[in-house]
Amino acid sequence: MYTRELNRKDAKDCYNLRLEALLNSPDAFITTYEQEKQRPDPIKTFEDRLDSNESHTFGIFEDHHLKGVVTLVQETHPKFAHKASIVAMYVTPAYRRSGAGEKLMQEAINFARAINIEILQLSVVSENKPAKYLYEKMGFHRFAFEKHAIKLPQRYLDEEHMSKFLQEN
Repeated sequence: MYTRELNRKDAKDCYNLRLEALLNSPDAFITTYEQEKQRPDPIKTFEDRLDSNESHTFGIFEDHHLKGVVTLVQETHPKFAHKASIVAMYVTPAYRRSGAGEKLMQEAINFARAINIEILQLSVVSENKPAKYLYEKMGFHRFAFEKHAIKLPQRYLDEEHMSKFLQEN
């Protein structure tokens, strides 16, 4: 397995993995599968996203096939520019517990350090124990708990907000 930053040539594979993620792990994402499928010209949308300077998406590959992604979004306001968020983390089920998630997170952390990010933040649904375990293993710590953060038709989901300090002062 190897990791690299994705680019516009990866848009179709990234989109297909996104659809898989929304089907397999609907509670982990705010967007629904139905919303994603209704997007006009989704490949163009993903090409634009992957070309953007506002976010950086990293993929993990096995035999040149995309098996997981993680996106890092840096804050743009000057007073927040020392922070970035990890969003849209997903590894296809067959590659979970293989080290793929850890490699993806390490790629994002290394990139964040290289662009002088001091604090990485993320949010995770409280019930998602495997994701929480990975984030804790990677050095993230909970700094807030949000009850009923996400409202679904029949229930609520709580979220934990976590951070990792990359450059201690």
